[in-house]
Amino acid sequence: MLQDPLLILVLVAVGLVAAILMFGVGTFGRGGEFNRKHANRIMRWRIGAQFVAVLLILLYVFLRGSN
Repeated sequence: MLQDPLLILVLVAVGLVAAILMFGVGTFGRGGEFNRKHANRIMRWRIGAQFVAVLLILLYVFLRGSN
């Protein structure tokens, strides 16, 4: 199962979303100037990465689900 390159790509995308989310939550929790300056940019990066991850998941289900 882990030999499937599409599955590995999906897992990397989901991990990237989780990493961006944790980074955003961490900066939000600390507050300060960095959070004020970059909070919206971090959220936009997360939404973009999440969009790509969902598309990859749907592609994986579409291609592999017919077996």
